[in-house]
Formats: sequence, structure tokens, C-alpha cells
Amino acid sequence: MFLYLAHHGDALGPGQDPRRPLSPRGRAQADALSAQAAARGVRPAAVWHSGKLRARQTAEAYWRACNPLAEYAATRWAQPDDPPRLADLLEVETRDVMLVGHLPHLDRLLRQLVSGDESLPTFPVNGLVAVERGGAGWVERWRLAAPPA
Repeated sequence: MFLYLAHHGDALGPGQDPRRPLSPRGRAQADALSAQAAARGVRPAAVWHSGKLRARQTAEAYWRACNPLAEYAATRWAQPDDPPRLADLLEVETRDVMLVGHLPHLDRLLRQLVSGDESLPTFPVNGLVAVERGGAGWVERWRLAAPPA
């Protein structure tokens, strides 16, 4: 089972729009990374997001590019300051899943899944990390960084 953890694209500041949608740069990041993911064969059966506008817009880009037939839904326990409780749900999940969310939550979830490995580099801002669950637990397979500004 693969889990793809994606940090939302660059968003407008709360002073510009309190809903914090993706900025034009964030839309370009989401489109570029989703195209790269699709080229790598990423086809999640489910695309989950936090429900916040910027995460939902980023998730839509991945959903369209990688698998428009996938389940697409908001999920609990994916807010920026949430504890990594999704790790328990993911332990029994059998489908490939993409989770689009926020920092620092994604960084904490990744570290919990990958055996609490504190030597991992920090989660890439606006990036994507692929982890695979196998017999020995979760292992990071690859990561993509957002294109430079």
C-alpha cells in the first residue's frame, strides 16, 4: 500500500483572503507536482484532504491528474495542529491513498509512520512524499519538491 502525503500549494495570506485559497504560484505548484506524480504512475484509490480551501484545491489537481475515478473526500485529523491520529487508520487501509494537508501535521505523521525516524529531512514545503507499507512497516520511497518561485 502506498501513501502519498502532499502539502498544499502556496496560499494567499489571510489579509488578502481569509479563506486562504491557492495563489497563482500555488496553482502552478499543484499542477506541476500532480503532473509529475501522474508520470510516476501515482494512481491513488482515494484522495483525502483537510477540508481547508487551499488543501481542497491542491487535492483537486492531484485527483484530476492521477485518478479522477478515485474517492475524493475531506477527512478528520488532517488540520495543521492535529496529532498524527490518521496513522492508526492508515495501518488498516489497504488502498493506495493520497492525503493533502498542512504542516506541521504532515511532518509529524510522516515521522510517526516511518518508525519515528527523527533523521528524516523535514517535509518539503508545498511538496509530495511517497511512503510504502510493507512487512517491515512504512518506508519512504521518494519525494518531490515544489518548483522554485
